[in-house]
Amino acid sequence: MDLVIFDLDGTLVDSKQDLCNSVNATRAYMGLEALPDDVVASYVGNGAPVLIKRAMGEEATEPQLEEALSYFLSYYREHMLDYTREYPGVRECLYELHGRGVKMAVLTNKPVRFSKEILVGLKLDRYFFEVYGGNSFTEKKPHPMGIDRLIEEAGAARERTWMVGDSSVDVMTARNAGVKAVGVTYGLKPATLEEAPPDLLLDTLAVFPVHIAPPITL
Repeated sequence: MDLVIFDLDGTLVDSKQDLCNSVNATRAYMGLEALPDDVVASYVGNGAPVLIKRAMGEEATEPQLEEALSYFLSYYREHMLDYTREYPGVRECLYELHGRGVKMAVLTNKPVRFSKEILVGLKLDRYFFEVYGGNSFTEKKPHPMGIDRLIEEAGAARERTWMVGDSSVDVMTARNAGVKAVGVTYGLKPATLEEAPPDLLLDTLAVFPVHIAPPITL
C-alpha cells in the first residue's frame, strides 16, 4: 500500500477515560450531574463541539454551550494524557509499516493541537508525515476532504490507500473518498461498524501489516 490513514481516538489511542473525566468535569462546572462513562463515550467521534452539545443536552443554550466548550478544552488540555495510552498492537503495527516504507498519517475530528500533543506525549508522532484534526479543514469526517489532501501530499494512488478507524464515521469517510476501509473491533464505537461494514475487520492492529503488505520471502 502507498498510504495508511489512521483515526486517533478509539483506533490508535485509548482516550476514553480522559475524555469522560473532562466531560464530567465540564458538567460539574456547569452545575450538572456526571454522566456514565459509556454514555459519554457514545458521544465521541464528531469533534469537541458536537461532544459538548450532546453532553450538555438539548436544554443548553448557545451561551452555555460556548462556556462549556471553553471549559472543556481548557480542562482536557491539562488532563489529556492522565490515562490515555496506545492500544495493544499499535506500536508494533506502526513500527512494521514504517519499516516497509508505507506512508502514514492521522485524520481525526479531534482538535489538531490536542491530537499532535497526544502523539508526541506517547512518542508515536515520528511515524506520521502529517496529522490533521477536526479544525484543519472546513469540513470534518465523514467528508473526504482530509483524505483527498493526504493522498495529494503523499503522492499516493487512491486505490492503494486505506483508512483505519473504529466507527462508521471512518468507514463512511473512506467510502466518500473512494479508498479501502479497515475497522477495529475495540475502541469507542465499534458497534457502529455493523451499519457500515469495512473491507477488513481486525481485533488488533498488530496483524494489519500482514494483511496489506505481506513480508517478502527470499
